[in-house]
Amino acid sequence: MEKVKLNIVGLSYSQTQSGAYALVLGEEKGKRRLPIIIGGFEAQAIAIELEKMAPSRPLTHDLFKNFAEQFDIHINEIIIYNLVEGIFFAKLICEQNGKEIELDSRTSDAIALAVRFSSPIFTYEFVLKTAGIVLEDDNYSDEVDEDEELTLENEDLEGDKVNSLSLEELNSQLEEALNQEDYEMASKIRDEINKRENN
Repeated sequence: MEKVKLNIVGLSYSQTQSGAYALVLGEEKGKRRLPIIIGGFEAQAIAIELEKMAPSRPLTHDLFKNFAEQFDIHINEIIIYNLVEGIFFAKLICEQNGKEIELDSRTSDAIALAVRFSSPIFTYEFVLKTAGIVLEDDNYSDEVDEDEELTLENEDLEGDKVNSLSLEELNSQLEEALNQEDYEMASKIRDEINKRENN
């Protein structure tokens, strides 16, 4: 079966499922998008790596990467290979000492590892045909737009409080949020800092 390469184009708080997040993957050369609902922990794991944030202690996916590197295991690619009753199935294509190994994985975990290993993400045409959404806009881009959100958007975060803090207070709050492993708040604070520094 021919594989279709996907890129991460969005990650945001789900408006339909409480406590869940919507991860949006887009085909590299096309208009179709593949939305996947994932849990909060997995969304945080993906977001902090995309945003190059450094947690105070290794997260589970960071530990997996460190473990794999110690034993010379590399993840060559991720394949979202099936969709059954609304559930996506994925596998890791790994390599150790020239030997290829396939490991079954939840899709959210596979993508959290893909961003850490800089591994490409693929799916099959039938998965995109079944669950993909076609963008109506003809002016789509093959690349992720620089202005496109890759951060966690959580309506429960206290946006007004963040806006009222000074830059020094924001930096202090950012450090505190990272130490407490509150990556949703850290993401919000970091965005506010970037917005002010770019103005």
